Amino acid sequence: MYQNLLLFGILWSSCAAAQTTLTLSEAIQRGLENNYQIRIAANELEVAQNNNDYALTQKYPTITVGISPGVNYRDQVNPASVVVQSQTTNYNVGPVVALDWLLFNGGQVEINKQRLETLADLSAGQLQLQVENTVQDIINAYYNAVVQREQIEVRQRVLALSRDRIQYQEVRREYGQGGTFEELQARDAYLTDSSALVVQRVNYRNAVRDLLQVMGSEDLTQDVDLQDELTYNPTDYDAAVLENRLLTTNRTLQNLLVNRDLAALQTRLIETELRPQVGISASTSYDIGVAIGTQTLEFGDDQPGREQEIRGYANRALVGNIGITASYLLFDGRNRRVRAQSSQLQEITAQLDYQAARQQLRAALLNTLTLYESQAQVIDITQDLIANAERNLEIAEERFRGGTINSFDYRQVQVAYLNAEFQLLNALLDLKNTETELLRVTGQIIR
Repeated sequence: MYQNLLLFGILWSSCAAAQTTLTLSEAIQRGLENNYQIRIAANELEVAQNNNDYALTQKYPTITVGISPGVNYRDQVNPASVVVQSQTTNYNVGPVVALDWLLFNGGQVEINKQRLETLADLSAGQLQLQVENTVQDIINAYYNAVVQREQIEVRQRVLALSRDRIQYQEVRREYGQGGTFEELQARDAYLTDSSALVVQRVNYRNAVRDLLQVMGSEDLTQDVDLQDELTYNPTDYDAAVLENRLLTTNRTLQNLLVNRDLAALQTRLIETELRPQVGISASTSYDIGVAIGTQTLEFGDDQPGREQEIRGYANRALVGNIGITASYLLFDGRNRRVRAQSSQLQEITAQLDYQAARQQLRAALLNTLTLYESQAQVIDITQDLIANAERNLEIAEERFRGGTINSFDYRQVQVAYLNAEFQLLNALLDLKNTETELLRVTGQIIR
């Protein structure tokens, strides 16, 4: 017996040591560091910030360097010329440097820069929105796991009552006061509670795994010890204050405003095409050519011709040019006009999207606040129900042992107590989830 207890103690110590304690703040911190959606949004923000550069707006000139080597062979016969015949091979190389600079394009440079800045702001807003959603998911998953653990404890208490009931029936049977039927009923209740406890432990394990997944943990099988309890501490929220925070700090609305600004910038960008464009271009090249071969010279009938060898004579040419170009698109088949009208309609759509979301979020906020207040009232009632169920269970146990009620009545009281406990835990979880939604929609969840 002593060896068994010692072995049990060693195993219990090993399990306890393997557990990792986890508070809600630690879960949020790890989630912000490891959550894949946050990491993706953060990477997209880095891309947008990297693109926010004048280098992508055609503000700076472009300089091109090139070289064009070549070989040319020529076999020429011309009796009417002094050089009646020549065979030459020309080797040439021509390095060139060209510069193009768009001096004025209707203000597109500054508008494009503003557009890149706005896109970076939108990416930052998307990242913040993802952070808020992730924090909400972690809070909900954390407290859901806490509730599942608390429900295990409730089922263990009910199972202990069922076990005591079996032992009581066994004692009664030994003294000839109980029958097989009562004992079978007690065992049936015990087996039912045992099965429910097994299922509840699976639910808790799944809830912890969901929490680890939201946190971005690679090890989804680790055993954690949740430190924070789900407590009842209702807050008296002011609807006007919440609505004001919704309109000023809600990230979804802020992102829609940024989208509206992007639509306006697109319209301005199209309007710049109605203005002329002025640019400057310059280039310089230095051509070097070397010719080798032979040529035959004849100066008349009375003079003999002679053949001359060309020994790599070189020619050089330095060429440079600079010019200014000005252009204006006079007619494009109404292309600009159609695109400008479409862009203006997109501006109207963006404004309507913002107004529609604003109205929907205001209604959702008021509904959520009403739900929060009603859930707080339900918890107050449920707490009274728990106290009543506990008292009923005590009285029922006394009467059951006294033989004034049967096993069916006692079981009904047990089930009523179990349901009341579960109802309270679920009500507390619903209240916490609703409060988390209130904080998220008003931009306070990460403050």
